[in-house]
Amino acid sequence: MTVLYFAALVLGGSGTSATPTPPERASFVVAAFAASATWQLLLATSGALLGRALTGHLGRLLTALLSSLVIIALAIRLVSSSRLL
Repeated sequence: MTVLYFAALVLGGSGTSATPTPPERASFVVAAFAASATWQLLLATSGALLGRALTGHLGRLLTALLSSLVIIALAIRLVSSSRLL
């Protein structure tokens, strides 16, 4: 989607007085494609690594402990702010 957006932006003109040449337009579209692909690859790789770390034995133990602490903290906050007590 990002590449289509930048291609439409370049091909439609940028609204400036200097009109880019076709090679400049093509290089911009290629650069936008490379930047978008790089960003998507970074997100996919970091997500896969994080997923692998969290699904291991230690990762599941740490997530269970952290979620338990969050639930306890929220319960304490709810009880302490309750007007019934």
